[in-house]
Amino acid sequence: MRRSFQILGLVVFLAVCFAVAGIGSLFTAAGMMGRWFDALPRPSWNPPNWLFGPVWTVLYTLMAIAGWLVWRERGGLRQATVPMALFAIQLALNLGWTGIFFYQRAPGAAFGEIVLLWLAILATMIVFWRVKSLAGWLFMPYLLWVTYAATLNYAIWRAL
Repeated sequence: MRRSFQILGLVVFLAVCFAVAGIGSLFTAAGMMGRWFDALPRPSWNPPNWLFGPVWTVLYTLMAIAGWLVWRERGGLRQATVPMALFAIQLALNLGWTGIFFYQRAPGAAFGEIVLLWLAILATMIVFWRVKSLAGWLFMPYLLWVTYAATLNYAIWRAL
């Protein structure tokens, strides 16, 4: 692969990940309007709202780099069908969770969905690891954060 094509590939992976982040932020903003979000029973270990933006910025960047590394290692999308399909599935589930929790305001359904997201992240991480270990490692912070987010989601849902 030519270097310019590789750089374009990275830009595309970043653009896709941050498009998902942008759409998700619209769902989040809609869900935080009004009293619903403020009235949620959050545990004492809930992080401050300002922390979520920087954390997700780092996580989406790491996801994009991991996807790009696998794409580059395999030599394109056709050669990386399974890893890229898993990558797309976990991105869709990531966006889905945001829509269910914030836009639909359904923490119980969101918890069920985040369990599926966690499994998709784990599967993607394992497949990425087999292609390029660094790509698998780059998914580890994401898996840990979603583990924490799932626990937080569960605590909120059970307290309602």
